[in-house]
Amino acid sequence: MPTHRSEHLMKEYETDPTYIKALEWFVRIKDKSVTSADRIAFERWIEENPSHAEAFQRAEALWKRFDIVVPEYKQLKASGRINRRSVVFGGLTLLAGGLLLYNLSRNRLFADYKTDIAERRSFTLPDGSMVELGGYSALSIEFGAGQRRILLHRGQAFFKVAADPARPFVVQAAGGNTKALGTQFDIRLSGDSAVVSVIEHAVEVQGHDASSVTVDAGWQVSYDGSGIRAATQIDIETVQAWRSNRLVFEDVPLRQVITEIERYRRGRILLADSTIGDIPITAVFDTAQMDSVLVNMAETLPVKVINARGYLAVIYRR
Repeated sequence: MPTHRSEHLMKEYETDPTYIKALEWFVRIKDKSVTSADRIAFERWIEENPSHAEAFQRAEALWKRFDIVVPEYKQLKASGRINRRSVVFGGLTLLAGGLLLYNLSRNRLFADYKTDIAERRSFTLPDGSMVELGGYSALSIEFGAGQRRILLHRGQAFFKVAADPARPFVVQAAGGNTKALGTQFDIRLSGDSAVVSVIEHAVEVQGHDASSVTVDAGWQVSYDGSGIRAATQIDIETVQAWRSNRLVFEDVPLRQVITEIERYRRGRILLADSTIGDIPITAVFDTAQMDSVLVNMAETLPVKVINARGYLAVIYRR
């Protein structure tokens, strides 16, 4: 989610139209499709007011700090999934989240199994266990003579574990471990925390501080650096809805909903005001229709959305 730096940049964007115009010109001039007429119009704009040249220098300085994610930008540009307007917004977001994107790309490179945005994938592991990955998820396996270890790098995964008493099945995620004591469970990463939902039998969850708890079928726990939270009862069908192309939320903070939506919608969603993230959401979304989700939000919530169907959307308080 947005940092204080990104929020500052968005406020600057919102209050300084000259700066945004400069960003748009900068993107246009960098584009290979720039025409002679574009260049002439740009030169005229620069000469209109001294503040235009200053704003353009600020835009250029911003772009130079974009180096860490330039490969990501080039890939998107080549794919046709990003346009001039998207790049203006995307530059702000990718700059603020550059290190995050860099780390995610490392996970993507080294993962044994992964999915793209909005993709679901099922596969069988060498021991006969079955795994289903949700959208934009990745994991690696480390199987040895005495243990079967899974590293969930990002996203969400459902596990149906094959029995092998001599080799415990353990999933490492968000600094904790989940050991299978039965067959079926679900793990979802959300920021620095993990949510473990047990579908059948039980699991043993160990947190950062080595404390552990046994979780039975129909129950769920979450953990992060502060420890393991108390178990809560779940509706198994709701938890597993993503496996049928549905995302179900009941009084879930908007910031958490956005995290899930971004795994099923190409592009980034930025909150211009961090307090918007506290708005509770109760909804059911079809993962095949994610382009319309932000439009529907703008119609039903006290927010407005800029570029709702574009590569990067910005949500403001109405």
